Amino acid sequence: MQKKEAMQQFSLGIGSRVIHPEFGTGVIIQIHPETYSIVFIQHGQRDIVRTYDQFDVIDPFDQDNDLVSLADIEQVLAGLLRKFSDVQERVEIGAKWTGGMLTLKPSDTSLKSKEVPIDVFFNKIVMLRDRLRVLEQKINAHKGLTETDKVDMQQYITRCYGSLTTFNVLFKHTTDHFVGEKGSKE
Repeated sequence: MQKKEAMQQFSLGIGSRVIHPEFGTGVIIQIHPETYSIVFIQHGQRDIVRTYDQFDVIDPFDQDNDLVSLADIEQVLAGLLRKFSDVQERVEIGAKWTGGMLTLKPSDTSLKSKEVPIDVFFNKIVMLRDRLRVLEQKINAHKGLTETDKVDMQQYITRCYGSLTTFNVLFKHTTDHFVGEKGSKE
């Protein structure tokens, strides 16, 4: 078995077998920028930082520098799907709204109120936001539009975002908020 010296000579690759002092024998199944994903016989899959130097290396495999990790591929594909499709990303509703109801009450008392679960309403808002983003991408990529036309259409979309800022209160994370013209200038 090889200790720390082996790890310093080369990066461990997928398939390397190691012994961890706490988790026992394992095999590296994935390499991430900061961690190794290792499946241990007794403890299942664990992510261990790549700088960890207490392994006993049973069977090293040198990391091929040309390999792209599954995580890298997933990030690229997710980015492409967000950019060019109608696929909705997962956006969380604020905890205080989960399970709540939106009540639409007409001024005419002879008419019934309408109740809509806030989760359903929130999902519609997120779908609208995502479709505006796709529209934005399609405008930017359109070969038949002039740069002036693209800028004009972008301004309309930005105004749409601004009109939707009222619904920002529903989002769990501020990074998911709508941003209109005022917010984009700050």
